[in-house]
Amino acid sequence: MKQTIFVTLNTLISFVVGGILWGVIFASAERGTILHTLYEGGPLVVVLIAILLMLLAFVVERFMSLRVAKGKSSVQVFFKNLIGHLQSNDYESALAACDKQRGTTANVLRAGIERYMRIKEDDSFDTDKKIAATQSAIEEANALEGPLLERNLIALSTIASVATMVGLLGTTIGMIRAFAATGHTTGGVIDAQALARGISEALVNTAGGLASGILGIFFYNFFVNKVDAFNYTTDEASYEILQMLKAKEHHK
Repeated sequence: MKQTIFVTLNTLISFVVGGILWGVIFASAERGTILHTLYEGGPLVVVLIAILLMLLAFVVERFMSLRVAKGKSSVQVFFKNLIGHLQSNDYESALAACDKQRGTTANVLRAGIERYMRIKEDDSFDTDKKIAATQSAIEEANALEGPLLERNLIALSTIASVATMVGLLGTTIGMIRAFAATGHTTGGVIDAQALARGISEALVNTAGGLASGILGIFFYNFFVNKVDAFNYTTDEASYEILQMLKAKEHHK
């Protein structure tokens, strides 16, 4: 699914579900229940529910994408087998191992090995040019894989910030209503129900905004660390492969 379609559908579905939950299910809940308390948070609760659902969708998408990027088996086992194939000059098996493994590291290393196979017998390339061309292929493949690993991380970061802001907006609106209630007295008595509704609205929106904000920050940092680990593993493996190919060229 294309990224634009995914984001658009995610946004639309989240707002529709949020509207149904707030306008139908929460509104019909009995007074005194948690669901009815959420309903009293006002229309901004729809936005907060939509933000939370969008956040969860992005988190699920990231888990699935990074699982695919990891490859089919352990990267350490794959790399050990790959080194064995290259040491025995079995480049076809090395490519087959990359195809079987898939994932970010395997795709990047495959690009480098494939380029090296094409030029290793070409006399117009000296050793340095062969290694430089192989490194260039690895860097090009890495540049293509990087954006896939980091996709939707900005969305998670944005959701964390926006959720907090929406929560604060709801808090402000609720407090305005609460203070307005204190200005309307009947026989010198403040409208306690209006005051309570205003405070309730403020607190519900505060809690909703903070919950989505905390989850957004947590998962953003979690996935950033995962992507950094992927990049480190790929860079380390690429360096090892280049050093091995360089040593083989010098021993020809």
